[in-house]
Amino acid sequence: MKLCVTGGAGYVGSVCAATLLEAGHEVVVVDDLSTGNRGAVPAGATFVEGNIVDVIDDVFTEHAIDGVLHFAARSLVGESMVEPATYWHDNFEVSLHLLDRMRAHGVNSLVFSSTAATYGEPDQTPIVETAPTRPTNPYGASKLAIDYAITSYCQAYGLAATSLRYFNVAGAYGSIGENHITETHLIPLVLQVAMGYRDKIMIFGDDWPTKDGTCVRDYIHIRDLADAHILALEANTSGTHAIYNLGSGDGYTVREVIDACREVTGHPIPAEVAPQRAGDPAVLIASSAKIQDELGWNPTRTELHRIVRDAWEFTKELGDASHGAR
Repeated sequence: MKLCVTGGAGYVGSVCAATLLEAGHEVVVVDDLSTGNRGAVPAGATFVEGNIVDVIDDVFTEHAIDGVLHFAARSLVGESMVEPATYWHDNFEVSLHLLDRMRAHGVNSLVFSSTAATYGEPDQTPIVETAPTRPTNPYGASKLAIDYAITSYCQAYGLAATSLRYFNVAGAYGSIGENHITETHLIPLVLQVAMGYRDKIMIFGDDWPTKDGTCVRDYIHIRDLADAHILALEANTSGTHAIYNLGSGDGYTVREVIDACREVTGHPIPAEVAPQRAGDPAVLIASSAKIQDELGWNPTRTELHRIVRDAWEFTKELGDASHGAR
């Protein structure tokens, strides 16, 4: 298939683009590089630099695209709270434009990069796809709004679509890993301490109702995540909008993650406890039973030390240039 990968210069999009190429697909990456990294675009992909609104018609016309994997979005929860207009425009309005241009060009298959933030604070864990969607920030709300739009396009126009709701994506695949200007994810932040870019890692609360008092989160390896996108693409059915959670099904505490990073890096990694952050759930774990049962997804890189080792190898290779880079 000839596939358009929007946001394919970002962490998740670039690994998925590489996986699609390995599976024999032709890939056109569209990215404006506002948060992406040109060097992450895999060899073999055609790269089109620009905003989706400006370039997507030409991409569809010139490359005879069969399907779209849509990763382009802003994804910082805190930023979305202070700049909601940016998130509603870049996440929702641009995605709606993409849906309209897909319809106009007869591109009928979509895999959408969604998020666990659509659920908000869960009533129970593991979180299943039928859980209430009550996002607590504009980032999650904008992603949920796109899901509603996709459902209506499937019902009215026969679009074939799948939304994949991620939990905590981590690790690296070959030369591609997390390399953000603004880093908010725990594992790369801890590894920055091991690299000497930070003096310590902050633990926000050690009095949560968990086994060691720190928050529990579900981590999924980036390559397992990419595999799920190929399965979703292959299973897309006209008139149907499928929604699946992607997680490991296991949870690790913040202290367990830090300890794993200490063991992998051999660095003491100082940690300091700070007060809890408002709105942080104690436990966030995904149930991925639905995608495993329906699509046969089988994540094989779920062990925490494996995830950390892959992230650490990437971080070391990036070296000093990784500090403050994308």
